[in-house]
Amino acid sequence: MELAFLHPLYERPGPWASVYVDTSRHTEHTPQERRLTAQAMAQELADQGADEATCQAVRRALEELRHSTEPHGRALFARDGEVVLDPPLARSPQRDWAQWAPLPRVAPLLELAGEDPVCIVAYVDRRGADFELRSALGRDDAGGVTGRQWPLHRTGSVDWSERHFQLRVENTWEHNAAEIADALAVCHEETGADLLILVGDDRERRAVRERLPQRLHDLVVEASRGAGSRLLDEDVERIRAEHVGDRAAAELERFLAARSPDDEGRAAAVEGVPALVEAAREHRIDELLIRPDSADAHREVWIGEDPDQLAVRRTDLKVLGEQNSWSARADDALIRSAVATDAPALSVSLAPGVRDDTPVGGLGALLRWK
Repeated sequence: MELAFLHPLYERPGPWASVYVDTSRHTEHTPQERRLTAQAMAQELADQGADEATCQAVRRALEELRHSTEPHGRALFARDGEVVLDPPLARSPQRDWAQWAPLPRVAPLLELAGEDPVCIVAYVDRRGADFELRSALGRDDAGGVTGRQWPLHRTGSVDWSERHFQLRVENTWEHNAAEIADALAVCHEETGADLLILVGDDRERRAVRERLPQRLHDLVVEASRGAGSRLLDEDVERIRAEHVGDRAAAELERFLAARSPDDEGRAAAVEGVPALVEAAREHRIDELLIRPDSADAHREVWIGEDPDQLAVRRTDLKVLGEQNSWSARADDALIRSAVATDAPALSVSLAPGVRDDTPVGGLGALLRWK
């Protein structure tokens, strides 16, 4: 998950209100239920010590979701009477909850909002293609392309006099496949999609895939369907989930390999809070790996006003010259450091079949060397 969108949360000091709400239920009673949720979240923050202005800002923002049709949920981060960030979620939280703490509670976003691959679904045939843009928020028309319309079909004759016509048919197919591939490449460039799903007959899919730029080949997934067929929502969700799991598994394998020291005795990965805190202070985290709700994710660390003011013990911050300090969860403190150095973060629980002890304690990082 790229974390650049979290920068506004670290431009001002805390404490912060963090709220996660489920918007997946839609009934005639939903507006009233969400009004009650807004009141409950505001009261929960007040009970934890949040100021009145921030509680009311959260309440108003949640009440504005009364008639929202968002399929999953929303997170809100507020301070000093203002909602600073309110990203939609790609998965529903298990419950509505709110927290008032020195740092925004952003770690749950790695699972609830982080891995939301956007897909272009291309329905291809010999005449052209229609494109759909699919994400956790639904589907949108993404255009398409119409190729040459004649000739498209071979004759059943084996007479040598038909060979010229058959060749023209082949040329039409190849021309249309090239046009579809060009249009799909442009659509990818415009949307920044993570996946390209080709739907159609085997030959037509293969012809388009072969003509795509090489840089897009690893993004392509093929789905066999007859002419005119459409992918079901559950098919798209399965393909998206498999992509997320494959990416997480690949990054985890990279982390496991990087734990072994190189010829100079340096490992390119670390795990455990003390080693991660040291790497964060030295701006050496290249990618942060987090297992949500693991033992180390909950572990208390100490933070100062700046992202690299981070320590396992409060006294360590004083040695570093920081006079003001607050306790924080290790996962949220490390994410703050990752944001400051433009490092991504990944929930390793999304990888299929991963062991519960990887990384040890639930927190790890791939390192960059200066």
